[in-house]
Amino acid sequence: MSLHGQYDAQNIFAKIIRGEAPCYKLYEDEDVLAFLDLFPQSYGHCLVIPKNAPARNILEIDDANLGKLMAVVRKLTQAVVDELEPAGVQVAQFNGAPAGQTVFHIHVHIVPRYDGDKLGIHATNQGDAEELKALQARLVKRING
Repeated sequence: MSLHGQYDAQNIFAKIIRGEAPCYKLYEDEDVLAFLDLFPQSYGHCLVIPKNAPARNILEIDDANLGKLMAVVRKLTQAVVDELEPAGVQVAQFNGAPAGQTVFHIHVHIVPRYDGDKLGIHATNQGDAEELKALQARLVKRING
């Protein structure tokens, strides 16, 4: 898909927001939802999405929702860094398929980076369900603690 087009209300993130698809939820308020990526590029890979902005990318989201989204991105990044102690953390947002976007609902990736680990290829290997569940519990405790 290109940068331009109609928002598809049946995309997987819209379904997660509506409760029609499951996720490993880390944080939710009335405007923003954060959860673990099912196909993590590294241990602790999270996604943050707006709930009330049917925007495909950063060019379509309004400033108010973008601000709310980024405030949670910062909060969750801090929790990931504090809990998992990575050597670095990558915060990324892609716009259009040629840029690497695979789900056309604006979202931000938080990808912890560890010394010596190579970054996995996104959407190739699904994370282990038990590992994701245990990680979810750790991060939720950190976020709420």
